[in-house]
Amino acid sequence: MVDPAPTPPLGGRRPRSLRSRLLAAGVSDSGRALACLGDPALTRLLPPAGADDPGAPAHALAGALAATADPDLALLSLVRLARAVDAGAGPRDSPRRLLARLLRRAPDAAARAAPRPDWAPAPVGEDAPDEQLRHLQRLLAVLGSSSALGDFLAAHPEGLAALAPARAPDAPGLPDARTALRAAVTGALGRLGDDDGSLDGDSGTDDPDAVARATSALRTAYRERLLGIVADDLTAPDPYQHVETVGRRMSDLADAALDAALLIARRAVGPPARDTALAVIAMGKTGARELNYISDVDVVYVVAPAEGRQVPEEELLAAGTAIATELAAVVSSTGAEPPLWPLDTGLRPEGKDGALVRTLASHVAYYQRWAASWEFQALLKARAAAGDEALGRAYEQAVAPFIWSASLRDNFVDDARAMRRRVERASEPRNGQDRRIKLGPGGLRDVEFTVQLLQLVHGRGDRSLRVRPTLTALRALSDGGYVSRGAAGALGDGYRVLRLLEHRSQLHRLRRTHDLPDSDADLRRIGRGIDRTALNDPDTLREAFRAARRQVRSLHEEIYYRPLLGAAAGLTADEMTLTPRAAGERLAAVGYRDPAGAMHHIQALTEGVSRRAAIQRQLLPVIIGWLGEGPDPDSGLLSFRTLSEKIGGSHWYLAMLRDSPVAARRLCHVLSGARWTTDRLAERPESIAWLDDDAELQPRDAAALREEACHILRRRSLHASDAADPEHEAREAMQAVMSLRSRELLRAALADSLDGLDPARTAAILTAATDAALEGALGIATALVIARRDGARALADGPDERGRWAAARADHAIIAMGRLGGAETGFASDADLLFVHRPRGGEVSESAAEAAAAEAEEVARTVVGLLAGARPHPLTADADLRPEGRRGPMSRSLDSYREYYGRWARTWERQALLRARPCAGDEDLARAFTDLIDPLRRPREGLEPQALREIRRLKARMESERLPRGADPARHLKLGPGGLSDVEWVAQILQLSHAGTHPGLRTTSTIGALEAAARDGLIDAEDARRLTAAWQLATRVRAANVIGTGRDGGARIDLLPSDPLEIRVVGRLLGLEPGRERDLEDLYRKTARHARLVAERILFGGAGAAGGSAAAGAATAPSPPSAVPPPTAAAVSPSAAAAGTAASPAAPSPLRSAATARAATAPSPPGASVAAAPQVGPPGAAVRRGSGSPPGGTGPAASDGASPGRPTPKPASAPTPPSAPGRTLPSAPASPGGRRRRQNRGPYPWS
Repeated sequence: MVDPAPTPPLGGRRPRSLRSRLLAAGVSDSGRALACLGDPALTRLLPPAGADDPGAPAHALAGALAATADPDLALLSLVRLARAVDAGAGPRDSPRRLLARLLRRAPDAAARAAPRPDWAPAPVGEDAPDEQLRHLQRLLAVLGSSSALGDFLAAHPEGLAALAPARAPDAPGLPDARTALRAAVTGALGRLGDDDGSLDGDSGTDDPDAVARATSALRTAYRERLLGIVADDLTAPDPYQHVETVGRRMSDLADAALDAALLIARRAVGPPARDTALAVIAMGKTGARELNYISDVDVVYVVAPAEGRQVPEEELLAAGTAIATELAAVVSSTGAEPPLWPLDTGLRPEGKDGALVRTLASHVAYYQRWAASWEFQALLKARAAAGDEALGRAYEQAVAPFIWSASLRDNFVDDARAMRRRVERASEPRNGQDRRIKLGPGGLRDVEFTVQLLQLVHGRGDRSLRVRPTLTALRALSDGGYVSRGAAGALGDGYRVLRLLEHRSQLHRLRRTHDLPDSDADLRRIGRGIDRTALNDPDTLREAFRAARRQVRSLHEEIYYRPLLGAAAGLTADEMTLTPRAAGERLAAVGYRDPAGAMHHIQALTEGVSRRAAIQRQLLPVIIGWLGEGPDPDSGLLSFRTLSEKIGGSHWYLAMLRDSPVAARRLCHVLSGARWTTDRLAERPESIAWLDDDAELQPRDAAALREEACHILRRRSLHASDAADPEHEAREAMQAVMSLRSRELLRAALADSLDGLDPARTAAILTAATDAALEGALGIATALVIARRDGARALADGPDERGRWAAARADHAIIAMGRLGGAETGFASDADLLFVHRPRGGEVSESAAEAAAAEAEEVARTVVGLLAGARPHPLTADADLRPEGRRGPMSRSLDSYREYYGRWARTWERQALLRARPCAGDEDLARAFTDLIDPLRRPREGLEPQALREIRRLKARMESERLPRGADPARHLKLGPGGLSDVEWVAQILQLSHAGTHPGLRTTSTIGALEAAARDGLIDAEDARRLTAAWQLATRVRAANVIGTGRDGGARIDLLPSDPLEIRVVGRLLGLEPGRERDLEDLYRKTARHARLVAERILFGGAGAAGGSAAAGAATAPSPPSAVPPPTAAAVSPSAAAAGTAASPAAPSPLRSAATARAATAPSPPGASVAAAPQVGPPGAAVRRGSGSPPGGTGPAASDGASPGRPTPKPASAPTPPSAPGRTLPSAPASPGGRRRRQNRGPYPWS
């Protein structure tokens, strides 16, 4: 007896009534429970009551019932058991005496069952209950959970002793189940069996009741052993972890029952059984040693002649069939004792249509020729359970090769997945309430199919996976790195929860069910049996069940549908284990140019015993195949090794490649075909995670990127204590801003590498990222200039919400030009920029304007310097398109721009301004700038004939002079015929001619302008389509040159590739099929040829008539007599135009004539004196500012080489405009005769 509990600190309390104690214990029908406690058979077994407390024994028993799953059921079953044993006095160990002794310990059991407050100490002796107390606890636990076992005890009171702790399974000194059941059967049959498990059949008719008697004895002995298994389960401290033990013990008990039943079956068959060896092969849960309390037992039979016997096969099969039939009757037919479980032979070859028993050779022949994929999955659990041991081992050895080569079958993985879906659909409930524990989504089958598929695929090369139990296999998969530890733990936990619920659902009536009960009473009993504190409420148990299924389903879908499984399934065992010979042969077969070098990388990645090496050993057999699908697998494998050595220690990297449905294959696609993307991935390895999420590869909102850049500026403090610190802080802030741009460039490269090159998507991502970087650079540069001038304290308040600094003397804005202005940025593009400022304070003095201009000049130069100094990927900012080129100020005020463009703007500058787009800085200032230039670039009167002639001749010069030395014009993507230059100049001529009257042309986009022109009837729709196709193809090839080869600069990115490897890489990026990459050149030449015909017709055939008055169809028709004269042959052919100009020195240059005419009518610059102002040259003299060819690029605003080139600037005969208020440019020395000699250097980059 334990010591009574101490009196609570607040004093004693009123004693409870028996009814209240019963209700507190969990009894639902207190009236019935009171009647049961008063049952005479039970009261005679309770200890005598004292005179001072006559109800103490009943109170104690009521308290003990609180620990049971169902107190009502436990009390009812206890009364029935008491009535069964109430037969008067008997021997000391009779069931009645034993039950009476156990009930005397009810007060101790009640003390342990009662909940204690936190302040109450544990009763003495609680940690080590004696045998009788444990025996009582086990009895009450069984009676409160299983009405079927309560019935068994009432029918067989002697089974009460089987609940003693000393007779628990695995108890020391207790015979195992096989020995105990064989002893019960042989005792009933009357003689001991032979060593091989058979009994003489000669006396089978001597005792016709022996078989029935032995069958009853077997079933009774089975259930007595079952009592111990159930009692251990119900009293286990952690029932979830005890699930494996229950499954193992139930399988061992089933093996013992089959073995003992085989003795009975042989006796029933008689003499023919003596010549027949039969092995019972357990399948399914029995074979895996994870059997439920009540479930069908899947078996397959194999027969052979007994040792030393020669039996015809026909007789052998007949005898084997008779034994198997009798065996099924022993365990499954009705009789004096209830049957044990159904015996299912449906997994045998040919199923129910096949022979019940087969020889080993027949089994092997069937699996060699006819078996379906699912049958090999079923064989994974095959285990010799009973009968002839040698024959059983032979069967296991014979079928093992079929199991571990099954995944090599065609469509094996797809067939397995389809079967899982079929099973799920076939078991769908009709009432809409899905309570399936086993077959439903997230059920046991999800775990089992997941584990089995991984075993079958990877077990060919890893013998540690060749185990049968699900949880054991799951641990092996985790240890081998095939499943992450987290996923394996979660799957294991979900499996235990579901298996425990299945066990407890079956235990009540020992009926075969795989659904969770629906009634609250059943759920309450199950929940209390597991944890009567946490799961007492049925709704709590329902939610726990749903949560377990959700978790299992999520992991099942993540692991079961890995593409890695389908790819690995087709590899041989040698290929999976990467043996040198097999790996070398496979590397050569899939396209590696240097198999020996690839083997070196593989060995470096897989050597060692670390988990990282283990995961790479399972990944690489598939990875090398996926890399082999790309154009450059050798480079891809090297890159994979580089990445793995750099970040392989990060837990997420290899786990994502193994578990993600798409990441590994996408990474291989990038590594083997996109060198530039691969290099950037190595710099930002965390971005590899984007491969697992399609949303991460989508363009980011431009406003969000700009806000992110502003946040970087606000977080960085530029008001440090010493003068050097602001410079350092500015560089760090700029690195952060440029890191944002690099991140977005990588996002665009990944999208292009995976989904195909999309110029519109790429330009949108890169343009938004570059705009954000310029926004940040402008803010940092402004702060740095203020800190240099006024000290760091001037920055103490930080920028406002618009990013403006209070101490600045001017507002600043950046205007994007060229491809950046057209929002057509490429991976190799630089940034063409104009800087504009406006003094703060409205009307300001001349000194304030000069101070604002000085600040703006330094800000502009600082922006360029910060962008150029960013590492590792600087951005080249080109401001040479500004007025006066390199000799002009970097930043101008609005008034200065207005004065310059109003007086000195040339046609090429108007053409360049077509792409001007505000990209950073003060929005009001930028809007004022665009308002200022709109009339210039979109004149309502259209394009003058003189300007059109100038554009034509400039285009011809560019094509003849700007091509790289030795380059084939037909292969040049920018300047070649039908290249980017042709298309962009066509679009720009249409804009200059018609944008004033056609709003759709008021865009900075080349493709947008062509679409608008076709929509408004200015060009033919087919012409627009051909121009668009040529521009897009050239842009895609240029991007593929960068992404595929890794070069982001140099002349080669503007040429069609000629190297075979580069052709393969670029062609594959463009979407050409393997083996058809060489079609790229023919495809490009054809597309460019069509575009060139259109461009020549529009550029040199009268498009854009004078004054913009050409009709829609006049774009390709000759000009009428009253319009501009038709171009000469030199003008129609660009090369001839250039040659003709150079070959006729006596003829006046069209450019020079146009310049002379314009200069003759141009007024003098403001503030210039006729006598004192420096003159550029005498009126009418057209002098080039420098020698050389037209500007680089394909248009007046393209310094990155993908846009229209910069034409020759305004002639020196025109007066030089002021560079800023109060400034004049020095003139060059004049040559004798009043004509200034040519300068070697001029203000523009092409001078």
